[in-house]
Amino acid sequence: MHLKSRKLRPLVAALVLAAGSVTALTATSGAAEADAQVCDQFGSVTTPGGYVVQNNAWGTSAPQCVTQVGDGFQLTRADGSVPTNGAPKSYPSIFAGCHYTNCSPGTNLPKRIGSIGSAPSSIAYQYVGGAVYDAAYDIWLDPTPKTDGVNKTEIMIWLNRTGPIQPIGSVTGTVTLAGHTWDVWRGSNGSNDVISYVAPSSLSGLNFDIKEFIDHTVSQGLATPDWYLTSVQAGFEPWENGAGLAVTSFSVGVN
Repeated sequence: MHLKSRKLRPLVAALVLAAGSVTALTATSGAAEADAQVCDQFGSVTTPGGYVVQNNAWGTSAPQCVTQVGDGFQLTRADGSVPTNGAPKSYPSIFAGCHYTNCSPGTNLPKRIGSIGSAPSSIAYQYVGGAVYDAAYDIWLDPTPKTDGVNKTEIMIWLNRTGPIQPIGSVTGTVTLAGHTWDVWRGSNGSNDVISYVAPSSLSGLNFDIKEFIDHTVSQGLATPDWYLTSVQAGFEPWENGAGLAVTSFSVGVN
């Protein structure tokens, strides 16, 4: 059984984020906004649309870089590999909300689940060969309006996966949400509960309401309407290589 553990980070990571991340800016000729390359292990940069792109190389010391492009990013360097029967090496991603005290500008998260009418989101992915990874949303719920540390429940939505990897836990059934049927996995990594929705075949993008997945998670007893949505993240969890993987567009709103 191949297991994937929560993206836990040492205390130094939280301190880096609290102190402010270091980014290397690369100007793009004629562009209204400069793209930014981030190679710090836990570095991040804000996008024109007010999201945060984070390198988040929490499980590896091998070099990794992401380049923010508009409201998206490309994994431009992803050296090394980790065993495919364990945790991934990183989670390069884009997010709205708060992650280890790093909050996207102007976010209205955390927000009580019961007060959310809808949470429309869209994403477009670019995939490459020669890598082992999943392409997934990572959505965090907590009993309190928490802006730091590990939340109580993690929702993952896997749009694609390659190689011998699988989510935490085991399959408990299927459910139809956002116009697709998903395999539902449930488990725990010892720090938080995890529910994962896995597409049986690859999806290159999705335009949907995240609230559908949150409501299903509540129906499974993993949260209540009095809990809070703290962040919505989307990106890749690579185990082997990954350079060239990209989120070409991303948006999310919480109404």
